[in-house]
Formats: sequence, structure tokens, C-alpha cells
Amino acid sequence: MKFSTRAERIEPFYVMEVAKAAQQMAREVAGTREPMIFLNIGEPDFTAPPLVAEAADRAIRDGLTQYTNALGLDALRERISAWYATRFGVDVPARRIVVTAGASAALQLACLALIDAGDEILMPDPSYPCNRHFVSAAEGKAVLIPTTAEERFQLSAAKVEAAWGPKTRGVLLASPSNPTGTSIAPDELRRIVEVVRARGGLTLIDEIYLGLSYEEEYGHSALALGDDVISINSFSKYFNMTGWRLGWMVVPEAMVPVVERLAQNLFICASTVSQHAALACFEPDSIAEYERRRAEFKARRDYFIPALNQLGLSVPVQPDGAFYAWADCSAAAHKLGVSGSWDFAFELMRRAHLAITPGRDFGTFDTGRFVRFSTANSMAQLQEAVTRLKGLIG
Repeated sequence: MKFSTRAERIEPFYVMEVAKAAQQMAREVAGTREPMIFLNIGEPDFTAPPLVAEAADRAIRDGLTQYTNALGLDALRERISAWYATRFGVDVPARRIVVTAGASAALQLACLALIDAGDEILMPDPSYPCNRHFVSAAEGKAVLIPTTAEERFQLSAAKVEAAWGPKTRGVLLASPSNPTGTSIAPDELRRIVEVVRARGGLTLIDEIYLGLSYEEEYGHSALALGDDVISINSFSKYFNMTGWRLGWMVVPEAMVPVVERLAQNLFICASTVSQHAALACFEPDSIAEYERRRAEFKARRDYFIPALNQLGLSVPVQPDGAFYAWADCSAAAHKLGVSGSWDFAFELMRRAHLAITPGRDFGTFDTGRFVRFSTANSMAQLQEAVTRLKGLIG
């Protein structure tokens, strides 16, 4: 069978390949030794709070299960708009908000609407692997620009300006970022937007972890920088609705009918039940619960990052959001007699029954010595993970 060159360009999602290996190993040793601890997947251990689950039950019971408008429920778009105003102090009219089948669908729609064959999109290295594959699937080319700890593993305006070429269409950023949990400093982000705008380019920014910001300095939406900024967001992370597959995007007004046309043909609409459930995310009791959980995620970060540093798994930049630790495993790998983050991750899986993610997925610049830990698991599991790491490399 002959497959498209487009499909062949898409690399495996190694995060999920490692996850499959960890699940298989966990099954093989079940009942014979300590259970596998999974610090590899970026999925909150919290699930949707009570009001959200009740809203989903009610929607099913009341028969609210048929197609919605391709742009999403008007009521949900209005509530998202109000959330931007109260949480971030940004005026985002509901008419610019498009509800999607997860942030993945939003990224696909944005790339298909804006990228032509051969267009180049500048992205930081490291960055979330699927983002560059969305660009590739739209026949564009992701240009990964090496970043350093001094730059918070984020692009700078100077690097964007230096890398801009005749085929450059724009930038795809993420703040806070997966895998580093770091955000772009507000002044630097403003300068990046100005550089892109001066060249007639587009600024796409993944803000799906923005609700999980822990430092006041960084917890601001790029949408405040102008109506031409396109933001991608999701109900998966802050709102703890991963499997509900619901997200949204904020786009310039002129782009709404283009995205609507694409969404009608490719998705029809996002899950109707999920949309009705998501209305309850913005109830005061739900927001209070989400804020309690955000504080718990911060407490996990504040425990786990120093513990990694003490073990020689150096985290060069303190994450200011999300639930990740981007750790240099070079010294620890040497202790175990292996080379590189890929072998180190599988050695931890085998000897400590601890699943983490090697840096291979996230780029090519220096990622071979980094691993990503997810702190989306419980404090008890993180403490047990530290105990096992101490026993192995401490």
C-alpha cells in the first residue's frame, strides 16, 4: 500500500510510544514488584469537577446531543469571553472565539487557514512536537530555532528577526511551554509580536497552560498585544477535561468565516455534550475548585524541582507554569552507565519502575541530554518517585 508523502513526513509521537512501553512493562511485572509511577504524560490527575460532570449528565438526559454551530455554542463563547475579562483583563469579543474539538483541532484549523505550501513557521527548539507536525500537515515547514536556558528556552525578538527569510510566514509560540513549563517574558513577547507585525507575518501562540501560571509576572495573555494575535487554548489542562476533547481559538474577525468553513467540512462541530458541560466550568464553585487545584500543582512544583536539582537532575530554568520539569540527565545517566536521555528514560523504567519522557520528541538542539518529568501526578506519587531516584542515583 502506498501512503502519502504527507503522512510519511510525520514522525511517531515518541511521548506516546514511551507510554506504550511503560504500560506494557507495568502489566508484565504487576504484582511482582512496586507499581509503575507515570510521570511521562501531561494529563492532570484531577478530573472534571462536580458541576461539570452534572452538566454533562443533564445535557444527555435532556437530549442536548445534536450538532451545534461549527463555531460552537454561543453561550459557551460568551462565557469564554467573560473569563478573559475577569481572569486576564482582556476584552475578547465572543464573535472572535471559535470552539474546537480540542486545541489540536484549533491548531489544525489555524494552520490550514493560514499556511500555504512552502511557507516557513519559526518555532523554538525545544517545543511540543505535534505543533510542528500541524505545520507540516498544512504543507508548510517548521523551522526550529535553538534556544537556551538564558532565554528561558523561548524565542527572542532578535532571533526571530535574524531567522526571518523570504519564505517565513510567521511564528508559532507556546507560553507556558511544553516541555519546559517556561513562559516568554512579557516585554520580549511584545517585541516578538512587533517584529512579526512589521513583516506582515502571523503570530500564533499556544496558551493552553496559561490558566496554570504560578508567577504574576508571566500570567498574561498575548491577546492583549493586538487583535492580530491568534491564541490557541483548551479545556484539557486548567479545566481538567482532557478526554472531553474541547478547546477554542481566538482569531481576528476576518478569519472567523474562513475557520468556520473549514470546521464545517472537517469537524462539523466540537462535542455537543462537552460544550454543555464546559458551561459549568465558569461557575464560581468550579473556578474556586480549579484555583485550589492550581495551588496544588504549584505545591508539587515547589517540592519536586528542588528534589531533582539535589539529585543531579538539574532543571536549569524554574518552570513558571504548566506541570513539567525539563531536566538535564547527563550526570545521572553517567551514573547508570548509559548515554543520552532515551537510554536513561528506559533504564529508569526498568530499574526504578518510573516512566518519564526523553527529550527526543521536542527538537534536535541539545534535547538528547534532557528528559521531561510531568508533575501532573499526586504529591504522594512524586515523593515515591524521588525516593526511587535517590535509591538509584542518589
